[in-house]
Amino acid sequence: MANNENLTRAEAVNRAALLSSHRYIVDLDLSGSEATFPVVTTVTFGCATPGASTWLDHIADVQSVELNGELLDVAKVVDGARIELPKLLAENTAKITAYGTYMNTGEGLHRFVDPVDNETYLYTQFESADARRMFACFEQPDLKAEFELRVTAPSHWQVVSNNPTPAASTVRDGISRWEFEATPVMSTYITALVAGPYHRV
Repeated sequence: MANNENLTRAEAVNRAALLSSHRYIVDLDLSGSEATFPVVTTVTFGCATPGASTWLDHIADVQSVELNGELLDVAKVVDGARIELPKLLAENTAKITAYGTYMNTGEGLHRFVDPVDNETYLYTQFESADARRMFACFEQPDLKAEFELRVTAPSHWQVVSNNPTPAASTVRDGISRWEFEATPVMSTYITALVAGPYHRV
């Protein structure tokens, strides 16, 4: 059974003492399925006690887990909400490839189809512990980091996040890619994404 519970206070204190998160690169493809979206999260972080273990939070269908260049056995390290990261170094890079699920409950990445224009509109709601529904992360407010968001989506969409929207590049006919600059250091739940054929006013 998936462990979807929020972390305990003791777990949060211990993980904050062990880790220092540096940067996330979150690469999302919003151009395909109506139910799920591919997401690749790369996170760099430090560990105060090399050799220790920790975990990333991610409620998703995890396809692969790479830690410091080594592929880990997904069946052994993923329980549905946590991804175990064993034998840490002083400085680490984890790369998680997964399929996230669009939500219609206001948690994580919400997807809505407007019955009037039949267009798809997306927005995030991460407070207090739902960033993990969109990307792999250390889901606690005191483990702050920089965030780089990279989004592939229909070309006619507006894509908005914490930083100013960059110029889009063409991926293929009708599909574009937006690569945002790194944010200031912030908590996971403050990150945001709005995407769809919104109108600017």
